[in-house]
This record gives sequence, C-alpha cells and structure tokens, in this order.
Amino acid sequence: MSVTYLFLAQGFEEMEAIAVIDVLRRGGVDVRTVSINDQLEVTGAHQVAVRADLSLNELRAEEAECLVFPGGLPGAQHLGECGRLIELMQQHYEKGKWLAAICAAPALVLSQLETREKLRLTCYPGFEEYLPACEVLADGVVVSGKVITGKGPGFAVKFGLTVLEHLRSAAVAREVAAGMLL
Repeated sequence: MSVTYLFLAQGFEEMEAIAVIDVLRRGGVDVRTVSINDQLEVTGAHQVAVRADLSLNELRAEEAECLVFPGGLPGAQHLGECGRLIELMQQHYEKGKWLAAICAAPALVLSQLETREKLRLTCYPGFEEYLPACEVLADGVVVSGKVITGKGPGFAVKFGLTVLEHLRSAAVAREVAAGMLL
C-alpha cells in the first residue's frame, strides 16, 4: 500500500498543507496527515485548527510513498527539531523515495538531509542561508532527483500538482488542474 504522509506541527502554513492535500486527493493519492505532537489537533500559523489523521508514532514507514513538509513558522522549525522525523526522512530518502517541502521547510527540514549529490532547491526568500550545500533557485517549484520543493504559499497548488505529476502522471495532474479551472 502506498501512502503519502503530510506532517503537521504547531504553526504550519495552512495554505501549503490544505492545498497540497486537496490536490493530491483529487488525483487519487492516499494522503494522511501526521501530527508530530502528542495531540492530533494542530493549529496553523493563522489559527486554523485541523485534526490530523494520525500521530507520528502511528505512522507506518514501510507504506510511505512520499513525505511532505509544509512550511510556515514556527511549524517548519518544529518539524526540523523533531529528531524522529529527521531520521525517518533520511531513511526514506536513502530508499529512493519522494520528499517534498515548501516555503521554510526546504531550509529548516531538508537542509538536514545527508546526500551524495548537490540538490537544486527553492525556498521562501530569506531562508537561502540554511542551504549552503544546495543550489538554491528562484523558481516557484523545483524538482531535483526525488526531491520537490516549492517557494511559498502562492505556489502551493502548483507544488501540489508537481508532486501529483511525479507520484501518478502528467495526465492525472493535467486532469486535476483542469477540474480546478487552472
């Protein structure tokens, strides 16, 4: 069974989480939200509370197809400080599976990834300094190997469609985009 896990921490960017979940589910991806906290209710940076599907302790890593990290502050910082999550991300990457991060998350989460190659990434302006080992691009969405990054909330739908394209197909992503009138 293939599952995409999207991680939530207190202070996550709501648009970057909800838009990506919506796009992926429209495309037939089994997306489950994961709270890295003890509680399933997680409040975003703009005080929107959501109930995660499961906690980090309930996650089944062997089912993971893609790990998604939304940005927002302090949400992305909390994700980056979660040792268990960073270990999970590293193991997932080493298995050649997909990682996706947007906004501050490429800088605060993916920056901790140990890689053999130099990744090409994008991130929210001002966070480039956290990525000295990467080639940081100004593009809205960047794909580098099995890593997809997005610049910020204004690119959340495009980011989600890019993740969908790589998990399913370009045709599925086009169909979802058309249904959303994009």
